[in-house]
Amino acid sequence: MRLDKFLKVSRIIKRRSVAKEIADKDRILINGKKAKSSSTVAIGDEVKIQFGNKTLTVKVENIRDTTKKDEAKDLYRVLDETYKDDTE
Repeated sequence: MRLDKFLKVSRIIKRRSVAKEIADKDRILINGKKAKSSSTVAIGDEVKIQFGNKTLTVKVENIRDTTKKDEAKDLYRVLDETYKDDTE
């Protein structure tokens, strides 16, 4: 499945257009390699996303074309979530 679609379906990022924009700015890594919005995501992949002052690392647990809101969390497992302190 495409990275931008996975991020939207899993509700990690609310809109696919936003997921595409973040990916195309080199702020997402899949298994340690830079990823574009069209990169393929597979079960077992580790996805690291850099939001403004937050970095989220998740492991892909499942892939579905659509999910209900309460099922979206079943698609991934959070491995790490860190926040950068703005006072540094």
